[in-house]
Amino acid sequence: MRQFIAPLLVAAAALLPLAGQAQDAIKLGYAKCAHCTPLALTPQNADASKVKLEATGFNTGNDVLTALLSKSIDVAQVTYLHYATALDKGFDVVAISGQINGGSQILVGNDVPVAENDWAGLKKVIADYKAQGKPFRVAASRGNAQDIHMRGAFAKQGIDINKDVQFINIPNPSDHVQALRRGEVELICSVDPFATQIREVKAAKFFTYPYDQAAGKLTNLIVTRSDVIASKPKAVEETVRSIIKVNDLMTKDKGLFIDTIQKVTGLDKAIATGAAANLYPDYEIHRASAVAIAQMMRDLKYINNDVTAAVEKNIDYRFLEAATGKPKSQLGY
Repeated sequence: MRQFIAPLLVAAAALLPLAGQAQDAIKLGYAKCAHCTPLALTPQNADASKVKLEATGFNTGNDVLTALLSKSIDVAQVTYLHYATALDKGFDVVAISGQINGGSQILVGNDVPVAENDWAGLKKVIADYKAQGKPFRVAASRGNAQDIHMRGAFAKQGIDINKDVQFINIPNPSDHVQALRRGEVELICSVDPFATQIREVKAAKFFTYPYDQAAGKLTNLIVTRSDVIASKPKAVEETVRSIIKVNDLMTKDKGLFIDTIQKVTGLDKAIATGAAANLYPDYEIHRASAVAIAQMMRDLKYINNDVTAAVEKNIDYRFLEAATGKPKSQLGY
């Protein structure tokens, strides 16, 4: 009997490391925007003895959120907007870290007669279009941070996006440049590096950074599901730790930031350099601002329900606290 038990014990022992590896595996998804691209460096900056981290790029934040909800990935880089939208629909999402903010630009067509930051001039042009019976067409990728930045900035300036202008949804930000070149829109709020690309190729001109609204410069948020937290808490912690480490690298080495944007997006160095100037590494989760964003989204009828309580309830600071040694009161709470 012993001759059969011994091989079985050896086989069982051999399987244990494999089970541990599967338990500690994390699939991280990110969008291919400038501030998202540093996440491509997280696997090489994670402790391989604690997590087997895999990072995959997607075209848009909506694609990343869909992958998380379908359980194709375990951790997702989305936006504060995606977070509120997911909670509005009753999905299981938990915020575990910030990442990088900024990256939004409002651009206007070259023929639109307005100067930089001239909101009064823009409102006059919109009124002129209205008087002529022509739609003043504004675009963004519905569901991303730039969309809410634009809507919030317009609302603050007294521009009604439902009555004063015609909204055009262009899902993939890489298509924004062609929409402007073809004259399909008069104004667009785009994400870097595509916004900087538009300016570099002179498909449009800069109007403003749309940060004067409740969301401010807040853009990216790292989220997961409650089942991932329950089954792989240490792997989630190490994933957050790797994000913080990469953020520190981006802060200290702008050249690495630029090279990473260039490598992941395939855009040239001038565009990557311009994009990096509009980005702000920040791993904190800004609770009060997240609530304000959710309130603004409801006011703008972007979501149907009051999710402010859910926004607060579904922020889990434990992983940031463990990775930084700081209390949540110093991490955006």
